[in-house]
Amino acid sequence: MTSAPLLYVCVRPQQGAAAAEYESFRSAMQLDASLLHQHDLVRTPFSHDIFDRYSGFVVGGSPFNVADPEPTKTEVQLRLEKDLEHLAAHTAAGDGAAALFTCYGIGVVTRMLGGEVTRAFPEDTGPVSIELTPDGRADPLFGGLANRFTALTAHKEGTSAAPRGAVLLAQNEACPAQAYRVGDRLYTTQFHPEPTSKAFTERMAVYRDDGYFDANAFDEIATRVLSASVTEPVRLLRTFAKRFGPSAAHADLEQ
Repeated sequence: MTSAPLLYVCVRPQQGAAAAEYESFRSAMQLDASLLHQHDLVRTPFSHDIFDRYSGFVVGGSPFNVADPEPTKTEVQLRLEKDLEHLAAHTAAGDGAAALFTCYGIGVVTRMLGGEVTRAFPEDTGPVSIELTPDGRADPLFGGLANRFTALTAHKEGTSAAPRGAVLLAQNEACPAQAYRVGDRLYTTQFHPEPTSKAFTERMAVYRDDGYFDANAFDEIATRVLSASVTEPVRLLRTFAKRFGPSAAHADLEQ
């Protein structure tokens, strides 16, 4: 345990969606604002002392795609991916801080480790079934979860396998690498561990016309999301906060 707070890293240009995502992480991890700080990486690069100030990092999702051709990426996206790679490399080295990269972030880490990120493994917006691997069942974070659980996804890219040096923790048929670990302090998930079903439908409204799903089917998809039970991913975040967060982590905030 440490007295240093955790940091939520925002990589969403849409500030309303980013603010809601932060609240989802904070509520899921049962931390107040003094224990989970936030940093808008889209607008502000990391400071030089970032690793001295925080015990761990949670990286949110983004409409950016790692697999997009380099010429189509903006200067902001290119700089952001470089900053995230620096964060991933530092935590993978086991130099103190821990990190959990989600959704878009798993692509950044996979590419940094020499893996291939392609458009061949997308998943529709909504609930999917996730299965732990034997290594996942033995993992300090994932091992406390049900062997099979429901999570929420919405992504256009993915990878066929955990990259070299990583330990595959969770999988499903549509996207074989749903979660993996590098060393003992860097974790990634393809699924979104933080939102409640309601919060996810509110995020869907923001990205309704961004090609993740048929906008005309919004109500049908939202109904399916709202009926899903997504309790296990939240437990993953709570364990991350207990293991890598400040020792005063438990504010016992109401979900």
